[in-house]
Amino acid sequence: MPLLAAAAFAAAPALAQPSLDDTVTTFTLPNGLDAVVIEDHRAPVVVHMVWYDVGAADEPPGKSGIAHFLEHLMFKGTDELEPGEFSRTVAAQGGTDNAFTGKDYTGYFQRVAADRLGLMMRMEADRMRDLVLDDEDMLTELDVVLEERAQRTDSNPGAIFGEMRNAVQYLNHPYRVPIIGWPQEVSALDLQDALDFYGEFYAPNNATLIVAGDVDPDEVRALAEEHYGALEPTPGLGERVRPAEPPQLSPRRLSYADTRVSNPYVIRTYLAPERDAGDQDDAAALTILAQLLGGSSATSIMGRTLEQEEGVALYTSAFYSGTSYDDTTFGLVVIPTPDRTLEQAEADMDRMIATLLEDGVDPVQLDRIKASARASEIYSRDSLQGRAREYGVALTSGLTVEDVAAWPDALAAVTEEDVLRVAREVLVPETSVTGWLIRPETEQEVTQ
Repeated sequence: MPLLAAAAFAAAPALAQPSLDDTVTTFTLPNGLDAVVIEDHRAPVVVHMVWYDVGAADEPPGKSGIAHFLEHLMFKGTDELEPGEFSRTVAAQGGTDNAFTGKDYTGYFQRVAADRLGLMMRMEADRMRDLVLDDEDMLTELDVVLEERAQRTDSNPGAIFGEMRNAVQYLNHPYRVPIIGWPQEVSALDLQDALDFYGEFYAPNNATLIVAGDVDPDEVRALAEEHYGALEPTPGLGERVRPAEPPQLSPRRLSYADTRVSNPYVIRTYLAPERDAGDQDDAAALTILAQLLGGSSATSIMGRTLEQEEGVALYTSAFYSGTSYDDTTFGLVVIPTPDRTLEQAEADMDRMIATLLEDGVDPVQLDRIKASARASEIYSRDSLQGRAREYGVALTSGLTVEDVAAWPDALAAVTEEDVLRVAREVLVPETSVTGWLIRPETEQEVTQ
């Protein structure tokens, strides 16, 4: 698979190869299944995850929501397990399990006692290739998904607004499509759609096994060979090919009015590069930039100025996440005080960007943010599931094990010049989308 470094994942090595982190080892089975083992012997527990290199952005046109829908169907029966038996078995072992779907991945996990790892692998391997579905299963879960959309999206003006903004930000790339799917397309999904998607993408050569906890890498490999080794790969499954986004040549704007909005706000996102394998410098600088602009209400440029000193904003934030297979976004948010308009809030946002570019970066603040990032990395090791998820998100986004290990050093190496350079390159009007979420009575503000 192209997601993992060839040196770390040579076909069927005699021993698991060490990564840059000496608690992490890797191997690849002959059928293409990549594996990452994270040793942590502080407690006799294990987190077992399987990540598939397929998400909402990989769905066939007109079939939005199929990746998330299939995630639900994976808890139905197999040739060995009755519907619902998977989760009941995990619970009977004193464990927990769940699943999740993103733009670039779909993942399944269990957290159990370490001596139950073999059982988890047996069940997960069973449903990787032997899921049994019928029309009744399909219709039942389709109703569940539609109800989930009604509760989480259709009843939430912020979520509706987010879908609209994504569709404006990406004109052609599938990141414009919501993970849960457009309701009219979800309603039209049928059993064959699910079976076709499952048969193509749920295969060992499209998956990464991640095991974290009180385990021995050689024993994990032996269990993986026993349970996953016989699974047939999908032939001819190549690299992901997605529609390209055309260059954005001018700013875009939108507004959404809803009576349920309690605090109107302005949000702006800019197209931004993702973390690339072997080249994470720009992403590291953008991560620090987000913290400098809006990471803390007490110390960031927007928080300190707009919230604390001037009292013109109820909330400010800046955000960026580089773990994306294709170009992502850098965003800023300002919720003004009730006596301020969104036009004024947007002007405040622009003023804060200009302040950064004109005044530069406070060296003390930069050092504090980098120290905080380092501390967060250390603290994250206390969570087995969090650490396993860090690798899973990274690998399904096109990064390597080495990139994950090198990320803290990339953050530590960021300089003031790096921050200002990426700010000038990314925070440009031509690649921006500015959105106003408003109440109907303030709709006239949009045209001021």
